[in-house]
Amino acid sequence: MAAPKKAKASTSAKILYQPVGLITSILAGLIASAVFKQVWKRASPNSEGDPPTPTQSEFPLKEILLAAVIQGAIFSGVRAIVQRQGAKAFAKATGEWPGD
Repeated sequence: MAAPKKAKASTSAKILYQPVGLITSILAGLIASAVFKQVWKRASPNSEGDPPTPTQSEFPLKEILLAAVIQGAIFSGVRAIVQRQGAKAFAKATGEWPGD
């Protein structure tokens, strides 16, 4: 069974989508940051609840890596969801999918 053909985005759709993509990226970053802070506050073994940075010597490497992995997963997931929904909204408004 052959896969369905994908419609190729027009150049104008790609250009018009750029501001939408920028806005959704910023929005995704803000949402992901807030989600990560809440997750880390609950999962954190330290009392302050702030995620450790790689240059903070008082935290073990294991905790720094755990924070980085959790943060990366949250940022990637939120970014994918927000950008996908932005592309769907763009396609609904213009009738053209902004991707390849």
